[in-house]
Amino acid sequence: MMTVRQVSELAGVSIRTLRYYDRIGLLSPSGHTEGGYRLYDYAALERLQQILLFRELEFPLKDIIRIMGAADFDREKALEQQIELLELKKQHLEDLIGFARGIKMLGVRAVDFSAFDKSKLEEYAEKAKKQWGDTPEYREYSEKHGGRSAEEESGLSLEMMALFAEFGAMKNESPSSAEAAEQVRKLQRFITENFYNCTDEILLELGKMYAAGGEFTENIDKAGGKGTAEFAAAAIEACCGEN
Repeated sequence: MMTVRQVSELAGVSIRTLRYYDRIGLLSPSGHTEGGYRLYDYAALERLQQILLFRELEFPLKDIIRIMGAADFDREKALEQQIELLELKKQHLEDLIGFARGIKMLGVRAVDFSAFDKSKLEEYAEKAKKQWGDTPEYREYSEKHGGRSAEEESGLSLEMMALFAEFGAMKNESPSSAEAAEQVRKLQRFITENFYNCTDEILLELGKMYAAGGEFTENIDKAGGKGTAEFAAAAIEACCGEN
């Protein structure tokens, strides 16, 4: 048998919380000392573990009382469900960590998308219009661009820069490698899905623009490090120029 203080230290639960669990009928002590202090046996500790797992999953106390107080409460089944929920929570946290690492990889400057604010996007559209004229690609771009909010456009800009950051991570490798080719196709799919049908011919022209200097080159290099724009252009040439 363990005293309430010992259980508190073992489980990392305050004495006040254990007393409250007793008061609401969630976890009653197994007995008391002659002086009236609460004592807990192994079964009580197992019940406390179950309670803490539910609490870790953010179950309200009233729901825990109802679940564990039910006549058909199955401890083993509950444990299986808790494991499944914890796995889902783990995946959620891993996704958040991956998202945060992506932001860290881009650096503080990456959140300052001065080249991708409203005016810059409009400027980009004008450049595209002059380059492509009244093409199906430009009409598709205009339609998709016009249907998105400024927040959505900023989100796409962030995703685009994340793709270039991935180019930057491999810029010391050969631009004709299989990894670089896969990254080129990843960029091509992203452009097609979010802007316009990006053929190999169009992507080749974009690659030249990326490495031609100016704001596009600067922002790509900010995302992936100096030389990223040039590497991306070379990878695009190696992947699409052969067709």
